[in-house]
Amino acid sequence: MDDKAAPASDQVAGGSFSSLRAYGRALAQTPRRVARRACAATAPGEEMSRVRARSGADMARALRWWDLVGLGLGGMVGAGVFVTTGRATSLYAGPGVVVSYAIAGLCALLSAFCYTEFAVDMPVAGGAFSYLRVTFGEFAAFLTGANLIMEYVFSNAAVARSFTAYLGTAVGVDAASKWRIAVPGLPKGFNQVDLVAVGVILLITVCICYSTKESSSVNLVLTAVHVAFIVFIIVMGFVHGDARNLTRPADPGRNPGGFFPHGAVGVFNGAAMVYLSYIGYDAVSTMAEEVRHPARDIPVGVSGSVVLVTALYCLMAASMSMLLPYDKIDPDAPFSGAFTGRDGWGWVSNVIGGGASLGILTSLMVAMLGQARYLCVIGRSGVMPAWLAKVNSTTATPINASAFLGVLTAALALFTELDVLLNLVCIGTLFVFYMVANAVIFRRYYAGGSSHHQHRRQPWPTLAFLLAFSLIALAFTLVWKLVPPHLGGLRTGLLGACGALAVATVAAFRAVVPQAHAPELWGVPAMPWVPAASVFLNVFLLGSLDRPSYVRFGVFSAAAVAVYLLYSVHASFDADEGTDAAVLHSKVQDEDAACSHV
Repeated sequence: MDDKAAPASDQVAGGSFSSLRAYGRALAQTPRRVARRACAATAPGEEMSRVRARSGADMARALRWWDLVGLGLGGMVGAGVFVTTGRATSLYAGPGVVVSYAIAGLCALLSAFCYTEFAVDMPVAGGAFSYLRVTFGEFAAFLTGANLIMEYVFSNAAVARSFTAYLGTAVGVDAASKWRIAVPGLPKGFNQVDLVAVGVILLITVCICYSTKESSSVNLVLTAVHVAFIVFIIVMGFVHGDARNLTRPADPGRNPGGFFPHGAVGVFNGAAMVYLSYIGYDAVSTMAEEVRHPARDIPVGVSGSVVLVTALYCLMAASMSMLLPYDKIDPDAPFSGAFTGRDGWGWVSNVIGGGASLGILTSLMVAMLGQARYLCVIGRSGVMPAWLAKVNSTTATPINASAFLGVLTAALALFTELDVLLNLVCIGTLFVFYMVANAVIFRRYYAGGSSHHQHRRQPWPTLAFLLAFSLIALAFTLVWKLVPPHLGGLRTGLLGACGALAVATVAAFRAVVPQAHAPELWGVPAMPWVPAASVFLNVFLLGSLDRPSYVRFGVFSAAAVAVYLLYSVHASFDADEGTDAAVLHSKVQDEDAACSHV
């Protein structure tokens, strides 16, 4: 944040929203306020003291590393893995989907390292919003945070409605016709009332409002049972499967054989698809303010959950590949479909439905815990109403933000049949992963938040590196997507050139620009290689998404920019600049009073 108070001409008496006339004068000053506030970055110490104090009561520091591992497992291992595994196997990787999951797990671990450095150094509840605010300023943080919350709300509503379908599968009921109420006269997609989904969301909302520790305990129990279901599926696959299915398709005349039937291209395309099954660990970083020993518990909790989930996913993929040849796997129901045609094993489909239902509950709980803390800290920053930031003194939870988002999500889930995949927080989350990886590099090499270093060093070398490296990653992605595989020599040459240029760019930056900031407690190893690899991989994964994802992201972003220009920049100006001016005015009055007594 700037050291100087706002000019008197920019300030509106009584605040920007005290009257229509005051709001009109504030809107007239929008360009000047945006220029002043958009890149205003807070110092980490200020984020943990003055900004956090706006919530009133403190959140209870009651979580340990095993709570974080449980939350990470619960957030990642949702029902989506039962869908993405089948699609990645049948469409792209074949049995090599095991390697696809390993590659995707490595990508997730790289991003987790970036989150961990910030969470340990700055244990506040805002997650990526706070990390970007102290690094790139208010506007970048608001844009990414707003997209995250919108994606969370829409995807949570879709996930809650899918719980009805999976629960029906578990008990052998056609949930769509038995448990949903058709409302004549409403347009298609909005005419099926799902009271089960609403009940689940409201129940979870009450739980997370009551206590974070108790919510974590419930999540641990549900996650343990869910993992037991997954282990059962893995064992069934290894016991009743055939290792020959790992290399032999059902129709060798039409489909290639081998463990990698479609080569490296298929494996990497499969990794891009299954990576979405890892989304959810980022919500764990929002719990940092409630962790008892951040420096010890956060690295173990975040990284440990990613490693455990990777092992489970690889074993699930190997089990499924042994049950059926890859060209016989049902893309939409790979595990239940593998048992449906076997005499006496149809009951396994019901077991899988029950396991998926538990996975939905845990992923919903972790996502709703995370979204409430994002919104709470956005309220603290002044860009949203301050009442969202309030922490209840009795429950020590952000009860206003939790209740508001719970009611909003329930309202959407009641009527709206959202066409969003179960685990597809997708483009908004991948964009935030990309931004956080960039923020780690920028903060290390520009010492963001430290005015002592900023006066001696310009940010442009680091910014130029980040821009150039992102463009190289984009070029690699475009070649991968657009150059047809039959042009093997040209394609391989272009990809190799982009890869070599990326490595040379990182090496040159590391040699020329020294680090300006070293983390005190825990830092990303092998700087800047690890976050640079995360940047590269996230650009690649963003390039694998479809056009509707970008349309949705564009609409959300445009809505967020409109809110920022019409409300948030003025609320932030009043909260920070107005406070600074009031403090300065108070000091002047005190000095005048002291002089009058001399």
